[in-house]
Amino acid sequence: MASSALAKPQMRGLLARRLRIHIVAAVFVSLGAAALYKFGVAEPRKKAYADFYRNYDPMKDFEEMRKAGIFQSAK
Repeated sequence: MASSALAKPQMRGLLARRLRIHIVAAVFVSLGAAALYKFGVAEPRKKAYADFYRNYDPMKDFEEMRKAGIFQSAK
């Protein structure tokens, strides 16, 4: 009685089917992580650098550091 109630497990092609599902899932997860990094880290960092260098005066910064005594060779 009990043996007729259980279905036989499908064993042929099981690894190939599971790998196909996992590879597709891994591709979507990696694309999502790459998009999150690009828009969450890389783009704000590029914007911060652009904002900083938009008004940056290297000669003014050099003069301030020279007056503070940071450089030994430039007096």
